[in-house]
Amino acid sequence: MKFGILVNEGPYTHAASDTAYQFVKAALAKGHEIYRVFFYHDGVNNGTRLTVPPQDDRNVVKRWSELAALHKLDLVVCIAAAQRRGLMDAAEAKRNGKDADNIAPGFRISGLGQLIEAGIQADRLVVFGG
Repeated sequence: MKFGILVNEGPYTHAASDTAYQFVKAALAKGHEIYRVFFYHDGVNNGTRLTVPPQDDRNVVKRWSELAALHKLDLVVCIAAAQRRGLMDAAEAKRNGKDADNIAPGFRISGLGQLIEAGIQADRLVVFGG
């Protein structure tokens, strides 16, 4: 089965991101395909490379980056939600006159069309978080 994943909550706000990560990991282990993981609303905060959790806590952003590298996952951060929260890649930073970017490895910024496409291409779109 081919899944599209939508994550609407930040990495340390609710369990939604952790649950989505565990779902994706389990689905891949069972041989399913993940078409795309789309981060929306506060979920875009899963894509910032500036997150520094305590050493005894899980590093949710690093987990997503590592899983994406291992399985060639498409991790997409909504551009509008990201800009509202100060998250941008190098191209967006330059376009908006900012002197730095903060997107984590494995993530990319794009529009809502990527979510729509995931819903069309996947057999199921699974939503995590309100």
